Amino acid sequence: MSQQIRRVLVRSIDDITVEYVPAPTAGEGELLVRTTVVGVCGSDTHAALGHHPFMPLPYRPGHEAVGVVAGVGPGVGGFGPGDRVIIEPNLVCGQCAQCRDGRYNICQELKVFGCQTPGAMTDLFTIAADRVHRVPDGMTDVEAALVEPLATPVHAVVKAGDLSGRTVAVLGAGPIGLLVLAAARHAGAARIVVTDLLPGKRDRALRLGADAALPADAPDLAERAREALGGPADVVFDCVAREQSMAQATDLVTKGGRIIVVGVGAAGATPVRLDLVQDREIRIEGTLMYTADDYRTALALIASGTVDVDEIVTATFPLEEAAKAFAASLSPEHVKVLVTVDAAP
Repeated sequence: MSQQIRRVLVRSIDDITVEYVPAPTAGEGELLVRTTVVGVCGSDTHAALGHHPFMPLPYRPGHEAVGVVAGVGPGVGGFGPGDRVIIEPNLVCGQCAQCRDGRYNICQELKVFGCQTPGAMTDLFTIAADRVHRVPDGMTDVEAALVEPLATPVHAVVKAGDLSGRTVAVLGAGPIGLLVLAAARHAGAARIVVTDLLPGKRDRALRLGADAALPADAPDLAERAREALGGPADVVFDCVAREQSMAQATDLVTKGGRIIVVGVGAAGATPVRLDLVQDREIRIEGTLMYTADDYRTALALIASGTVDVDEIVTATFPLEEAAKAFAASLSPEHVKVLVTVDAAP
């Protein structure tokens, strides 16, 4: 095994390079994993632009990762070299009230692998064995790479409650919005409207099963959405998380309905119509990441063919071209961009 491995370093969106660092070894309770595929997340580009409130620059990306076990540290059972795995990147304390309650996605000490720690956009990495899931037989690496980004929408849909027969609006047709569409449909939503500024993204939402896809800047958006849904939305998923989208969500949701904030908002205050929230008994709830149950659901959805992988994965780049992968992720023409890692460092 080479003594040096490649690892992507992001200093800014215009300064993304490959550094060479010593190869890691698996410690107590850890696996050594050779990366095969890793996704570029919206959080990655958000951070590279200097806009993410919880990801300071520089950072070393890679939290949507698929790989093959290359080594097993002391004290690890159940895994061996050659096992294909995906990582669940939330790094938690296991001791706080939230962890003890099973809500470790909001651990008091939460860090995210590849966000606050060096990630998997590299040849080799180590991670605690309890942070990985096996890739089912028959699932490709590209399909497996969508499990992590799908788990976030799955968790958001769970937070929304029973969607059987309900009406839903999804604000934003980026990767997360489109996967919320898939998860909400699977959960039984009767009618779903998706909004976005770009016609191409609206067209993709229709191909993926939206009942209507409307321009996000339409002055009569609320009226058009109500017409498509047969009334106000029971649940609105805000995958944009900006002042305008929150105002739209408040207009679109029914009295007593729910707004689930899925997108990462900008740091600082966002105005909200509290008079309408109070008067209409609107529930606004945030959602962060996922738990193992959400991962298992996401794995099952991918395995069942519920998600059209060819519509979601729109480009791949080798590790050495990580800068191009980030640039492509900023393009409205792309949904999910993947970085592939060859077998030899």
